[in-house]
Amino acid sequence: MTASYLVGLIGSGIQTSLTPALHEGEADALGLRYLYRLIDIDRLGKTATDAAALVRAARDVGYDALNITHPCKQTVFDALDELSPDAELLGAVNTVLFRDGRTIGLNTDHSGFASGLRDGLRAPVVDRVVLLGSGGAGSAIAYALLNAGTTRLSVYDPVIERADAVCRALGPAFPGVRVVAITPDELAAAIAAADGLVNATPIGMTGHPGMPISATLLHSRLWVADAVYRPLRTELIETADALGCAVLDGGRMAVGQAADAFRLITGAEPDPVRMRAHFLQLTGALSAASR
Repeated sequence: MTASYLVGLIGSGIQTSLTPALHEGEADALGLRYLYRLIDIDRLGKTATDAAALVRAARDVGYDALNITHPCKQTVFDALDELSPDAELLGAVNTVLFRDGRTIGLNTDHSGFASGLRDGLRAPVVDRVVLLGSGGAGSAIAYALLNAGTTRLSVYDPVIERADAVCRALGPAFPGVRVVAITPDELAAAIAAADGLVNATPIGMTGHPGMPISATLLHSRLWVADAVYRPLRTELIETADALGCAVLDGGRMAVGQAADAFRLITGAEPDPVRMRAHFLQLTGALSAASR
């Protein structure tokens, strides 16, 4: 009998999410029955504080798993029986599994960025990296970079207390590594000395045009990554590419985290290359990505 799965996504404003199509498309390719539903708190008249109750309800009606997105990644903890060590460290859950009567919270955002970094760039030097933004995506990317061998991570956020909180949370887990929050006055020097630059802010996405930093701060020795994937070719990516920087679009992280979640949910091995091609078809970005 063919295995079947009922999966949902809990979040706000998720009607245009590509996650259902990515998961269902990969399941079709692997011969699995897979139904992916959107649980949009806006449509339901709920708020992030209701997320834990929605997780319990999904468990009770027979869901096999859930993905969790903004603004619910930090508000589902009350519904969980168990947390993976990385989700506990990051204080954020983006995947929930229902297994043997237990509800387990995990995080694939960090592993999704890590696989994108590995597959999208050729052996990048990651010793010194500047990270722009310290929200949920930023903290996951910071963790991925530290696991990848970054020895000095400079975290910039307009609200320095947020950056400082990420540094305090992750620093002790990586002894001997410098994880520091930097001020606007320190940003230029940090980028000048960096091997890589990652944008984990919303700046550059549809509805938030522009660049998170001045183009004059970029230099050709950098590799540049963006967590934004709509559009895939953000102004930051376009500008860095024109300067000769190696670039990593936000679709890599989006596909990577989806593939890792799919693997956790089904136990089947997804094909990240196939999922990347499907993602590019969904975004209409095949031609742009091939440049």
